[in-house]
Amino acid sequence: MLAQSTHFTTSGTIEFEKSINMFAFLKKRITKNDTYMQLIYDSYVKSKPQFKKLKSTLTFTKNKSLFTPIEDEIPSDSYTNNPVVLQNNTIFTDLLNGTSITRKNVFDDYFLVKDSTRKINWKITDETRDILGYTCRRANALIMDSVYVVAFYTDEIAVSGGPESFTGLPGMILGVALPHENITWFATKVTDTAIPAATIAPPVKGKAATNAQLKATLSEAMKDYGSDAQLYLKAFLL
Repeated sequence: MLAQSTHFTTSGTIEFEKSINMFAFLKKRITKNDTYMQLIYDSYVKSKPQFKKLKSTLTFTKNKSLFTPIEDEIPSDSYTNNPVVLQNNTIFTDLLNGTSITRKNVFDDYFLVKDSTRKINWKITDETRDILGYTCRRANALIMDSVYVVAFYTDEIAVSGGPESFTGLPGMILGVALPHENITWFATKVTDTAIPAATIAPPVKGKAATNAQLKATLSEAMKDYGSDAQLYLKAFLL
């Protein structure tokens, strides 16, 4: 009797939900004797949900992927319009050649960043968890010198992709957590289907830059932003 062959997905779409713990995010912004931010925090906790939810899709084939944010239907106020809690990137990734083209929305200005994909030094663990029926293995990493990342990937989807700029594991990343940033991305639906090549096309509009050039431009533009500068830089360079 022939053993049943295992099916490995190599193309399709994945719907992701980004979740931001707004209570934790705002609380961290309260400095000593900062009564204004304390009032903002207290008001927000009383009137708003703890978690802000944002949707996105990842369309993929064996060698390419396109991560696309879905516009939030709920209007942002001045506190939920912070770039840290938005989705700023539309990302085309050439997984075969290790390159990406990213359209970044920076305060309603657009940059088109063409560069190599981020090199992430993943450390794969023995821990597993189930995401949408897929057995996913945990991997940990540190990016941008200080951002701790926890990812869960499945080799049942035989594509080395993931949401945002998170790639480089031996299977598709279905979950990402930035524990110290109080942000997660988790798949809510996986559709295994053939994807026409033309569907996965890179964004084309924006000011051309590399990651290094963008960082230099933003650092100069935000040099007078005080304590918010590093917060914004981290969000825009993710």
